[in-house]
Amino acid sequence: MKKRRRSLPVWAAFCIAASLGSCGENIKPQPTYYTLDGFALGTTYHIVASLTDTTGFTAAIEETFDRASASMSVYDPNSLLNRLNRNETDSVDANIAACIEIADYVSRLSGGVYDITVKPLTEAWGFTGKDPRARPNLDSLLRYVGYQKIRIENGRLIKDDPAIQIELNSVAKGYIVDMIAGVIAAAGSENFLVEVGGEVFCRGVNRRGNHWVVGIDSPIDGNMIPGLELQTTVSLTGKGLATSGNYRRFYTDAHGNRVVHTINALTGESRPTDILSATVIAQSSALADALGTMLMAVGLEKAIEFLSLHDEILGYLIFDGRDGGYSQWCSPGMEEMVKKQ
Repeated sequence: MKKRRRSLPVWAAFCIAASLGSCGENIKPQPTYYTLDGFALGTTYHIVASLTDTTGFTAAIEETFDRASASMSVYDPNSLLNRLNRNETDSVDANIAACIEIADYVSRLSGGVYDITVKPLTEAWGFTGKDPRARPNLDSLLRYVGYQKIRIENGRLIKDDPAIQIELNSVAKGYIVDMIAGVIAAAGSENFLVEVGGEVFCRGVNRRGNHWVVGIDSPIDGNMIPGLELQTTVSLTGKGLATSGNYRRFYTDAHGNRVVHTINALTGESRPTDILSATVIAQSSALADALGTMLMAVGLEKAIEFLSLHDEILGYLIFDGRDGGYSQWCSPGMEEMVKKQ
């Protein structure tokens, strides 16, 4: 037998209405979830934030992207990064200084396999818009590669050789996510998600009051659109997440060899490792971004060893399985966050 839904007594409903009416002028505006999507810095972005006032919010986000572009864009020939690489200036701003500091930390963790001074190598292998060389002279290029060959002193970038160039692709996107997150937090939001080109930072809860759900893309060749084909999802809050893989940026050379954009800075080689994609959760999106690239470069065995030693960093690795499908490895703290398939 169905239970009848009881309505409030007339006097109770009247008292509630009177109470709301009498204190209405003291009620604070309740935050609502505001969504902003767009295109910036050569990629897409998606922002969801709980805000009480959206006045000027879009303008603040766009201004942050503009500042990031003027600082670190590879597409703007007049960006500070490009001028540093052309030796037109040696002054760095706070953004580039922070990215170099994060990259230096990850370079040391990796023993130099990860390195942001690999630009001569990525250019020679054809990943900066220029045609690849048939076989780059790695010995000559490696003279200009090495994280120990650059440093910042008094706000200036010091290079051991003027020919050294830096590439921030492996950390800048995550850093920009953190920049946007800082703007949203400063606007008073306690619940938000920022995604730029697949790199994520989120805080608080989503519209349903649950942790945010973030997708991890399936490492299928040509899976170019983040979120279109997912391998799994992760429950996340208060952390940054980034995924690195070679299934979007690669080509096959004249001999049928696969050439990928993840380069071992010690050898100069551009060869796929046995990891198809590496997802990292860390305190910031920038750190997760750099660590994901590092794990791709060192390979499965060393990646597992690294994550097992650093329980403050969570990792999810996808690699080829024996049956032709995908296998996965999760660091212990990551297992409970990954949706069971």
